Amino acid sequence: MVQESTQPTRKERQLRVPVLPQEEASIKRMAAATGLPVAAYLRNLGLGYQVPGVLDNKRVEELARINGDLGRLGGLLKLWLTNDRRTARFGEATIYALLSKIEATQDQMHEVMRAVVLSGPKG
Repeated sequence: MVQESTQPTRKERQLRVPVLPQEEASIKRMAAATGLPVAAYLRNLGLGYQVPGVLDNKRVEELARINGDLGRLGGLLKLWLTNDRRTARFGEATIYALLSKIEATQDQMHEVMRAVVLSGPKG
């Protein structure tokens, strides 16, 4: 015997909102930017939820990549500072270049973080 669910489903109730063609295009574009279907995007906005963008996820991936680069550069510096035999051929110029690369990578990371913070919440 099949029991009927007493919980309403979203398909039971729908809201219709008239929009202009350019508004429809804009809404579809913004929904796509968040990776959500239009209905889910509008439902989240209507219920007051913050709608995260896909762009934010891309920035997080970029920060993770930059962090990995910093780890590898730091590992090379550590090898040199501990007089590891694998770095015996590294001269002072190489170490200064490595330090400069670490500084540039940190600057890159700070720029990405600043861009994320300044872009603020979306929705």
